[in-house]
Amino acid sequence: MRAKFHWVVRPMNGSVDFGAKLNEELPLLIRKLMAQRGICGQEMAERYLRPRLADLGDPYVMQGMEAAVERLFEAADHGEYVCIYGDYDVDGVSAVTLLHEVLCAYGIAHSCFVPTRTREGYGLSHRGIDNALNRCERRPTLLITVDCGTSSVEEVDELGRMGVDVIILDHHEGGVHGRPRARAIVNAKLEEHSELTYLCSAGVVFKLAHALMKRRRLTDFDLRKYLDMVAVATVADIVPLVQENRLLTRIGLRRVGDADGNVGLRTLVEISELKLPANASHISFRIGPRLNAAGRMGSPQEALELLTTKDEQRARTLASCLEERNRLRQAEEERIRNEAMQMLEENPALRESPVIVLGSRNWHPGVVGIVASVFMRRYYKPTFIISFDEQGNGKGSGRSIPGISLVDALHACADCIVAGGGHDMAAGLELREDQLDAFRNALADYVLKNVEPRALEPSLDIDAEVSLNEISVELMESYALLEPFGNSNPQPLFLSRRVMPSCAPRRVTGNHLRFSLHQGNDEREAVFFNAGDLTLPDPPWDIVFNLERSFWRGRSSLSIVLRDMRSSQQ
Repeated sequence: MRAKFHWVVRPMNGSVDFGAKLNEELPLLIRKLMAQRGICGQEMAERYLRPRLADLGDPYVMQGMEAAVERLFEAADHGEYVCIYGDYDVDGVSAVTLLHEVLCAYGIAHSCFVPTRTREGYGLSHRGIDNALNRCERRPTLLITVDCGTSSVEEVDELGRMGVDVIILDHHEGGVHGRPRARAIVNAKLEEHSELTYLCSAGVVFKLAHALMKRRRLTDFDLRKYLDMVAVATVADIVPLVQENRLLTRIGLRRVGDADGNVGLRTLVEISELKLPANASHISFRIGPRLNAAGRMGSPQEALELLTTKDEQRARTLASCLEERNRLRQAEEERIRNEAMQMLEENPALRESPVIVLGSRNWHPGVVGIVASVFMRRYYKPTFIISFDEQGNGKGSGRSIPGISLVDALHACADCIVAGGGHDMAAGLELREDQLDAFRNALADYVLKNVEPRALEPSLDIDAEVSLNEISVELMESYALLEPFGNSNPQPLFLSRRVMPSCAPRRVTGNHLRFSLHQGNDEREAVFFNAGDLTLPDPPWDIVFNLERSFWRGRSSLSIVLRDMRSSQQ
């Protein structure tokens, strides 16, 4: 059974006065949504609605940036060989790609390595170091980690004993063993008062590139050209879309699929039949899953090669390969999801626990994170899904709900696990199979002792109550200025009352329902994702929904995406 949402209509806070020009230009509903997002005054509103690259801050405010730039120029000036070591997810592969382009521009010889999930595991590992160095054309004197390395104290020491300096470019939380002894660490999460903790690793690499360009400008290298990579990584890694993240993503999304943009991304746009211009949802549900499929179901090297190749024929071959891997991923995900659901249905104690922790030797380690996300959203509980090998060694992924930090929870459960870390809302762990129950109990105990019961009750925070006649294609022109939507800049939620179905809902591919809805004389099309197994309440309905804008043959249209419904009470 799905978690039942409480509906909370947010009060109208803040002023909707943004100056005469914007007041005339923007519908009142849009100005209300801006005020609820903390936007106040004309100047702040202009920056929010029309962000400019000129608003970017000085990259040298990040600790470690000066040292990282000096070490890279030292490598460039002395003809050193560099190894880039990344992670296998979208952010990691995108960050490696961007850094590869930057080093090429500065003439720094290098190789790129991304670990394979089932062989080297996550992050900077001893085995990963050996394999990365063995693939280099010659012995590197500098290794740069991207999207990993912040907690790799032993591994950085090992590289130091080999005579290899290390620069860490990351955005993960620090480890329990302190800071690695690297030549430079650029990670805002390790700073006390940084405003840049929202950056993903591709964003950190972009800031490094900006810093390099401020010291040694290259006339034939346009950093703006690579903002599509930053946008894809920022959206796919679900980091907050605020301040510079929102600026970079807003501009970068416009470049996705451009004729002079990244060849691999353009090919993925074509093979996924994505209608441009791209938005954050396209990245989340079309581009991101295909890039991630390489690391989940095969080798992340395929995704890295796709993003770095300049050969369009090779890009088409690689994109077709990722398309097939994504289909395999979808089938594997469905199988694991069904098996995990059966576990919950057959065991009342598992269903009633404040957490979901499930494991099996029959589950692919590359897909467990996706299943964890599905169960977290469905049941609104912190969730870990774990894959065990034949020796009982488990690797799992966790997803959390607002107010519960998985990093803190894993620290509290350290006696039950081999290793663990990540972000507050998404984390990974390793544990032995015989510790599965102990970990589940420890995690449940942590949640019960440290989290208010109210935090475990899901709610939908509704931005505004509207009638269907207020929703129009014309409104969507202004609505688009609020994009991109995502973490910390969520899609607005709307409530409309006493809505009737014009006909019976139609079930479509993927267990989704399509509706024709009317309210008086106004009729709108709607979709309710993953609702094919729901028992619908009796109409008329009160509905909570998002708005989606799409383009077809140059024309804009809108659709209602239902989030919840109930029988009208009035």
